[in-house]
Amino acid sequence: MKLESFFNYTAQKVSRYRGSLLFLFLTVLFPLFIFAHLADEVREQEIFWFDEAILIRIHSWSHPYLDVLMVFISKLGYWWGLVPLDLSLSLWLIVKRKRTEALFFILSTAGAAILNSLTKWYFERQRPALWMSPVVEHNFSFPSGHAMASMALVVAVVVLLWSSRWRYWVVSGGSLFVILVCYSRLYLGVHYPSDILAGVLASLAWVMGLYLIFYHPVSRAVARRTFKKLTKVFDRT
Repeated sequence: MKLESFFNYTAQKVSRYRGSLLFLFLTVLFPLFIFAHLADEVREQEIFWFDEAILIRIHSWSHPYLDVLMVFISKLGYWWGLVPLDLSLSLWLIVKRKRTEALFFILSTAGAAILNSLTKWYFERQRPALWMSPVVEHNFSFPSGHAMASMALVVAVVVLLWSSRWRYWVVSGGSLFVILVCYSRLYLGVHYPSDILAGVLASLAWVMGLYLIFYHPVSRAVARRTFKKLTKVFDRT
């Protein structure tokens, strides 16, 4: 009877929160699962069958004018555009006293950058050397910092503007921006496709995990209860 009651209770909870559980699976758990598989293969120095094939095909479309354009997009996707935009939006949210939004955005973007640096130095994957690239990179390859940074920015902005009429413009424009930045890194031959995929998935899981903590009603309720319990514990000491 106890076992039957447990299963009935579990079924009720799953039925009640099935939407939240599906959201958690699609935006956090599944991306983390794919990222973990890619990371495990990189750690064991396995070769992905699609990495070099895709790079060679993209390089077959190269052109001097495209070289200039892709270098510009690559720089726009980090130091020239993305980093100043991250700092500007963070400062604007702070000035407007949107404390929760500012903390969420800073953790999303700066946290993704920190995670990327730590992951690069842990795996120490060498960059592709299939042809002479127009740009020179000195750090490691896995996962792509450009992919992580651009994805973190776009997903964070989508979360912040989801309740506004601008969300569809941000989703479409942001998606195009991420695709162009990621493609530029492949075109320039400084990343494998698996680096790009890992960066996109890692940022998606990171930012949506923060969203669940900051904004999801179930997560916020759990966080409030946990905070109250911790406060009582500290009050007794």
